[in-house]
Amino acid sequence: MSNYQNTEIRRLSAIFSALSNPHRLSIFIRLASCCSKAADDTTDDQICTCVGALGKDLGISLPTVSHHIKELYRAGLIEMRRHGNTVECSVNPETVDSVAAFFKLPAHV
Repeated sequence: MSNYQNTEIRRLSAIFSALSNPHRLSIFIRLASCCSKAADDTTDDQICTCVGALGKDLGISLPTVSHHIKELYRAGLIEMRRHGNTVECSVNPETVDSVAAFFKLPAHV
């Protein structure tokens, strides 16, 4: 295995680890359903959601929601932008595309 493959395996492992938590998966699904932008889209008109809205109805505290969002960010699944006191989150389309490409690999790889 080449070094690139090992790096990619570690990156994918971090992504899957982040999504293995039910709350993080719920937050990511919620974000993905309201924020969509293709990786090849060059416009900046992506819809984003603030941190407070992502945790609504999950039954967890805002600090816990923030922790889960930070883990999704560390894994490269989401992007965050601060606008004053508000932090907006959006799906990282490049990461989602690379995960989708992983699942499209031939079975013999």
